[in-house]
Amino acid sequence: MQAESIDYAYQISKHYSSNHDGWLLLQGKYGCGKTHLAAAIANESVVNGVQPLFITVPDLLDTLRFSYDNPKSTFEQRFDEIRNSALLILDDFGTHNATGWAQEKLFQILNYRYINKFPTVITTNLSLNEIEGRIRSRLEDPELVTRVLINAPDYRRLKDDTSHPELSSLNLHSKRTFGTFDLRKGEALKAEELQSLQRAFKAAENYAKDPAGWLVFIGPYGSGKTHLAASIANYRASEGHPPLFVVVPDLLDHLRATFVPRSSVSYDRRFEEIRNAPLLVLDDLGTQSMTPWVKEKLYQLFNYRYNAELPTVVTSSDSLDEMDARIRSRLSDTRLCSIHYINMPTYTGLK
Repeated sequence: MQAESIDYAYQISKHYSSNHDGWLLLQGKYGCGKTHLAAAIANESVVNGVQPLFITVPDLLDTLRFSYDNPKSTFEQRFDEIRNSALLILDDFGTHNATGWAQEKLFQILNYRYINKFPTVITTNLSLNEIEGRIRSRLEDPELVTRVLINAPDYRRLKDDTSHPELSSLNLHSKRTFGTFDLRKGEALKAEELQSLQRAFKAAENYAKDPAGWLVFIGPYGSGKTHLAASIANYRASEGHPPLFVVVPDLLDHLRATFVPRSSVSYDRRFEEIRNAPLLVLDDLGTQSMTPWVKEKLYQLFNYRYNAELPTVVTSSDSLDEMDARIRSRLSDTRLCSIHYINMPTYTGLK
């Protein structure tokens, strides 16, 4: 999915560089290639005889501020040059200090270009919900704006095994792979116990190759659930499709942390990142403290991914009967969800 999103962004950007049709909005995390594509559009435009104005939003605002004291260029002249440029490329939208003055100037520029349908490219790591309402409404116009979401990890952090380094705990499970999983054939176990483990192992292997629907492992602590879930995640990461692997109590802590005044990310953005992860692995469902807030957040997360049919892996030591009824109803949908009960005694060893 990451490779496809990068290729799609490349093709759209290449096409845009030759026709400058409407607006192009490139969204994605730091280091995913947004600025590179925007710069490539600018360079190709120059070759085609169009002189673009490529500028980061903080630099644009500084330029306008400095023009108040520049005897060679009035504010009005500089403002007019920006809003009437043949092709305006605004890089890093959202990294500026969002003062009232800054918001007003950006709105005036973008609204002017919106009304006149002047070619404009914007790169941002913000979701639409985090953008000021008046600007957001213009960026949501499908007749003018082509939106491209680049789902790729930071190319500067190629050694990371996940595109969610601040959320995922997959690095703690780097040794948990299919190769290190112990099927416990040498133990004196009941036939049905071994069979349940073998079936779960095979299901995990198949799912890792082509994640589709939901895969749920239910069993006692130490039965191998987390190892299987981590094996799926590590396999996908090795294929260049890193998932979001997170223990449920940690996930809720990440959401709570967004309410701290010093938080660098909003709740809406964090929740959006989690619920739209291409593959979400939720470990230890049921170990969280079930406050009303927690209950509602988990339901919202499960319900969204259920309706969108996004690939999801869940492990739990709770039976279905012990789960929240709304979540249980979604896990019980055999059309989307496959449940594997691992009837094994506790075991924590690795090969």
